[in-house]
Amino acid sequence: MGSTGTASPSTEEGNLDMFKNDILMIHLPLPPDQAWIDKLEDKYPGFKVRWVHRSWEDYGRFDQTTAPSEYEGVTMLCSFHPHKAELLPKCKWVQVTSAGAEPWLQHPLYLNKDVVFCTANGCHPPQIAEWVMGTYLMLSHHFLAYHDAAAQKGQSQVLRHLTTVDSPGMRMGILGYGAIGRQVARVASALGMEIYAYTRRPKPTPESRKDDSYHVPGTGDPDGVIPAKWFSGSSRDDIDDFLSQDLDILVVCLPLTESTKQVIGRKQFEILSKKKTFLSNVARGQHVDTEALVEALKEGKIRGAALDVTDPEPLPEGHELLKMPGKCFVTPHVSWQTPYYFERVKAIVEENLERMRKGERMVNVMDRENGY
Repeated sequence: MGSTGTASPSTEEGNLDMFKNDILMIHLPLPPDQAWIDKLEDKYPGFKVRWVHRSWEDYGRFDQTTAPSEYEGVTMLCSFHPHKAELLPKCKWVQVTSAGAEPWLQHPLYLNKDVVFCTANGCHPPQIAEWVMGTYLMLSHHFLAYHDAAAQKGQSQVLRHLTTVDSPGMRMGILGYGAIGRQVARVASALGMEIYAYTRRPKPTPESRKDDSYHVPGTGDPDGVIPAKWFSGSSRDDIDDFLSQDLDILVVCLPLTESTKQVIGRKQFEILSKKKTFLSNVARGQHVDTEALVEALKEGKIRGAALDVTDPEPLPEGHELLKMPGKCFVTPHVSWQTPYYFERVKAIVEENLERMRKGERMVNVMDRENGY
């Protein structure tokens, strides 16, 4: 009898049994979601979820508080920071709860090519895109200046001379067109902006421009159809060519690697000075040379900057970037925050378990060559 393409009950049952010897350890700064745990354990017979609730303070650093006995039999881990490799000899999959995985890059588990690493890429775009556009509009429309004038003088009419340029016809360059960049593009294009996209690898065909990472339904640019023009390359010259495209706004969304550290420095601000480009950085502080940024703002080479990340982070009290309210807006690495964040992480865990069961490629698998 020929195959119908439908799994037989025995095959389906066998697939569901494939996790019967697996234990997934969840490290999150939230109390256990018992309903979610029950759903997974009911779906996959024998599968166990071991949820370890950590405080926000403990969550953000190398774990040294979980008892060694908690790691017994663990084959899968969902966590932000690394754990001692010797406690996880059976681990075969690590689901990182962040989009970047810098703390893991030299970890023995990461260096073991038999351990699959996946990121939480796609959990951040909606809220970070709102931060990008919100801060840009706040500064370009002088909301802070009007608020301060009203608070201090009881009226803001004294600032009616300030000029605001609206969005249609503006050109936004997105340096790093991943999940975050794609949602930024979606929102900016709705305001009438033209989008230029930059990626490390060339994207010459419609198929190559598609994004197979996790994304919140109804968001982003999964088919890669929004950019009016695409740029690519791994050299500084390639990036400089992208920056020279008369960009009104530059949004930095790159992963941090050795090759992208201080990718925006004095030379790049000189290029951006032609259009007095507005800079928005939601990636990592080390992408931008801080001293060069201060100079560029003071000398009027760029119109302004919005920074959710800085170098150093946090900035020391009284730093010059904190004393430029009309030109520079700084937040303490909070653009990723949303009450829905860890719901999205759990959705990725569910998706990846199901893909493993079906023998399919998992979502958000890390590119070990490039470290993201």
